[in-house]
Amino acid sequence: MGQQLGGKVRALRRRLGLTQVRMAERLGISASYLNLIEHEKRPLSAALLIRLTQHFDVDLASFATDGDAQLQADLMEIFGDPMFESHNLTNTDIRDLVRQSPAISRALITLFASYNSAKESAENLASRVLGQAPVVSQRLPSEEVSDLIQRRNNYFPALEAAADLLWRRSSFDKDDIYTGMVTYLREECDVRVRVVTQRADRAVRRYDPDRREIAISEVLAPRSRHFQIAHQIGLLTQGSVLDPICQDEVLTTDDSRRLARMVLANYFAGAVLMPYGPFREAAEQERYDIELLGHRFRTSFEQVCHRLTTLHRPGAEGVPFHLIKIDPAGNVSKRFSASGIRFSRFGGSCPRWNVTRAFSFQGKIRVQLSRMPGGEAYFCIARTLGRRHGGFRAPETTFAIGLGCQLSEARRLVYSDGIDLDNADAVEPIGVTCRLCERLDCEQRAFPSLQHPLKLDENVRGVGFYSEVD
Repeated sequence: MGQQLGGKVRALRRRLGLTQVRMAERLGISASYLNLIEHEKRPLSAALLIRLTQHFDVDLASFATDGDAQLQADLMEIFGDPMFESHNLTNTDIRDLVRQSPAISRALITLFASYNSAKESAENLASRVLGQAPVVSQRLPSEEVSDLIQRRNNYFPALEAAADLLWRRSSFDKDDIYTGMVTYLREECDVRVRVVTQRADRAVRRYDPDRREIAISEVLAPRSRHFQIAHQIGLLTQGSVLDPICQDEVLTTDDSRRLARMVLANYFAGAVLMPYGPFREAAEQERYDIELLGHRFRTSFEQVCHRLTTLHRPGAEGVPFHLIKIDPAGNVSKRFSASGIRFSRFGGSCPRWNVTRAFSFQGKIRVQLSRMPGGEAYFCIARTLGRRHGGFRAPETTFAIGLGCQLSEARRLVYSDGIDLDNADAVEPIGVTCRLCERLDCEQRAFPSLQHPLKLDENVRGVGFYSEVD
């Protein structure tokens, strides 16, 4: 019952503005015992859970485990498929299934993924017969790696410890970490680093194990060179940490495990360039000013955003953020949620999220107060970023990063200054995806809602084709 609920108790206490002593008094326990609960060192008993709901007017459902909530969200998305329309399934039906039979629920998700794969295989075969381009399978290694990151809450203590140990043993100079890492590679790994002219294959980093040499492209900015060197140090020195994580059961293919190893090496690189303690302290002190943190630690906007999502060390947590990265076509390449917001797994995302609108405001940070149909409120920022590796003729890659937290955490962020966080009219209604969203008056609805029968009247037109009117 009590596993992994300490963080929710702590978030509730902070939201209510209570000290541990005050909350403990109202619960009838000692402040030291409450401290142990908040740091997951003691379980939250059923009796204490009931007292929490009685004394602080909170919904028992809000203490459902993240795993159950994610399982329910995944099932809701699956049952949003048009093939289930005639069954009239409700949120309650799905919630009851998750509570009573979580194993069956997970089996249904696996079955649906297999169904999608089989359907796409048939479409690929038909495409080849007709001479058309094949359909890309939805169950990609990137999806499995995203699941791994989410299951581990994007926090890997062993990699954090390895990065801290590297700093202690190498005595890096924070003002010239590049030289320190190059020296470390030469003296400890017998590996040389060489900056080379742009290659025809446009590789920005290439390691030759036979020559014991890392070639770094001249087109990389200093911050990117730092990151690539730290990444390679991770691959060369942290196999004993990376490999066991990559054996997680959620990774079902060799491609998924290889990708996971690369993603985890990126995590290690971020931990080296932005050491946990100093980085979290700076983030709190500067109220999560991403650009300022980037200048201080000589890292990019995107690298800082990623690092902010990893601050989950017990007793030294940062703001629980979610992160999403999309391209101009709406394709999601990265996603993670510690804020509780849910991302679409099998369908398109909501176009009302500010990250989808960021492309209209190139390079500028957009702020959004949003609310999900279930009432959960969020504070989010989004910005487009461009990347060009090469000279005048090199194409530029554009994407948008969205970073957000629960609205209750917004005042900890510099981006909330001057914004009336209590203004209900400023909160924009959003959803996960059209099929799961109950907002029938949305002008951007692309599909009818799973929760409501489709009602069409040829004599009446709403703001959107599937929008309903009274």
